[in-house]
This record gives sequence, structure tokens and C-alpha cells, in this order.
Amino acid sequence: MKKILVTGGTGYIGSHTVVELIQAGYETVVVDNLSNSKTGALEGIEKITGIKPSFECIDLCDKSSLDHLLSKHKDIVAAIHFAACKAVGESVQQPLKYYRNNFTSLINLLELMSQQAIEYLVFSSSCTVYGQPEKLPVTEQAPIQPATSPYGNTKQVCETIIRDTIAASTIKSIALRYFNPIGAHASALIGELPVGVPNNLVPFITQTAIGIREQLSVFGNDYNTPDGSCIRDYIHVVDLAKAHVTAVERLINKNNKNSFEIFNLGTGKGVSVLELIRTFEKVSGVKLNYKITGRRAGDTEQVWADTSFANRELGWKAQSTLEETLLSAWKWEQYYKETGGWK
Repeated sequence: MKKILVTGGTGYIGSHTVVELIQAGYETVVVDNLSNSKTGALEGIEKITGIKPSFECIDLCDKSSLDHLLSKHKDIVAAIHFAACKAVGESVQQPLKYYRNNFTSLINLLELMSQQAIEYLVFSSSCTVYGQPEKLPVTEQAPIQPATSPYGNTKQVCETIIRDTIAASTIKSIALRYFNPIGAHASALIGELPVGVPNNLVPFITQTAIGIREQLSVFGNDYNTPDGSCIRDYIHVVDLAKAHVTAVERLINKNNKNSFEIFNLGTGKGVSVLELIRTFEKVSGVKLNYKITGRRAGDTEQVWADTSFANRELGWKAQSTLEETLLSAWKWEQYYKETGGWK
């Protein structure tokens, strides 16, 4: 079995990707500092796949620890790099935390990949690199606008770091620009579990519905959109995870057409915050307690993907409906409460 390093592999998208990698026949080495995740994800992965992945609790900003790990696993053929601070709002409040962590971790990984002759990197990027696009839906060729948050800026700069590194090394990379991942595995054994107060919309919705949060805040209803709330492209996390397996295989099998490729991962459909709330209420049967508040710093008004390039080149397409995706998130929230949560 080919061995894949998954950084941030106990996190939300990382854990779902580890499941898909194992089910596709890969061996995984998971690295995470557990700053925004729990080891319960590993137990969930094991229950789903029958295999508990190799795990190392290290911080990628500690280069010597990462060096030791890669020296121990010399047969790693590719890395999928999820590990990063990722909350838009928090990045506005704590920019240096984001610049230090997101840049240092990537630089350490790239340097050590070169030393260990690991050629392939799939990078977890974001639609935030587009800022507020001039034209929708947004394609991979859209001009990169000034970032609306330090988080978005780190993703822009990280892509530049990778591109420049590739020009001076043998590394090949695919950057996957996610839109808004939501939902949970169909088993309800893994899902989105933010540490503390959620920064993302759907876990705040499900935690409000189940009684953990008293009220959901909708940040602004005065945007230039049909109902005044922000519009996003919400994609099922399992659909997203499967795209990572496809990207890894594209690199390993040398089917990539350039040394650095970029793909949008979304559904191609924009959904407003208020529309998402109404859909959740319909599939769950729960009336949400929410209020309209002021706009949140760093938020983009509206963005959704043109996914035709990924559909054509990767042979990948998002499959899940919004209703299916929200119901999976709700089942995960219910399961987590019923079982008493991850220890």
C-alpha cells in the first residue's frame, strides 16, 4: 500500500479524507497538534474502516519533530496538507497567530519533503483567495483580489510559496480551493467538532438546534443579495474528501498536466445563509432561534464556484444535495450528544 502523510488529519476535512484514503487502499500517517481537534476522530475512523491510522501528535511548526517523523516513515510518497488555523473572524483579531502558524508549518513541510524526496503535495486552499470576485461563478482563472482577511491572505501567500518552491525543486502539487465544506460522514461516527464556540455556520446551527447554544447570529441582512444575507457554495465534506483521493492519484500516476495545478471544489450553486437556515429547519424539524446582527469583519458578500474544470480534468463532481448534507450534520450532532462525545 502506498503511504500518504495527512497533516491536520484529526480535523474535520482531514479525518473524512483519511477515511476515503483508507477505503481506496492507501496507508495513512496522521499528524496533528490537536489544537482544534480530538483523538476521538481516530476512533471514528477505525470504526468506519476497520483500520486505525498511524498517528503522531506534533506541531508542524516544530521542524525537528516533523523531521523525526518523516525519517521514521521513509516510504511516504505524498502529503496532503490540511494543518492550518482557519477561522476568518479570529484571523482578523489575531493576524500574527495565522501568519506564524500557516506559513511556518508549510515552509517546514516543503523543506523536509525535498530532503526526504517526497515529490507530491495536495494543498488545502480556499475560495477566500478570490476575495470578492468581480464575476460569478468564479473560475480558477479569476484574478486574485486583495484578501478580505488575514486567513485568506495566508492561503494566497501559501499558494505562492508552493509555486515558487516547485520552480526550484522536483515537487509537484495540486491546490484544491474549497468553497464551504459542511455535513458529516453517513455513519455519524465523525463530523465537524470545533473546539469552543464554532466559527463556522453549520456547527453553530446544529449546536443551537440541540440546545448547546442559546441563539444563532446571522451576520448581516443588508448585503446586495436576494434576501440580504451572504451567499456561499456549501459542499458535502465527503464529496470534498473524495476529491483529495482523486488529486493524490493524479499526482502519483503522473496524470497532472502541470507541476502546479489548481482546482475549485464546490457544487456550483450559491445558497444564502437564510436559505441554509430554512433548509435545515425543514430537514430536521427543529425551529432555530436566530437573530440578525451586524456584518462580520472579513466576510465576503457572495461567492460560488465554477467547477467545470475540476469536473472535466479530475473526473470529480459533488454528488450530495443540500438537504442530504444538512441532515448528515444533524445526525452527527445528535449522535455526539447521545454517546457523550469524544473523550
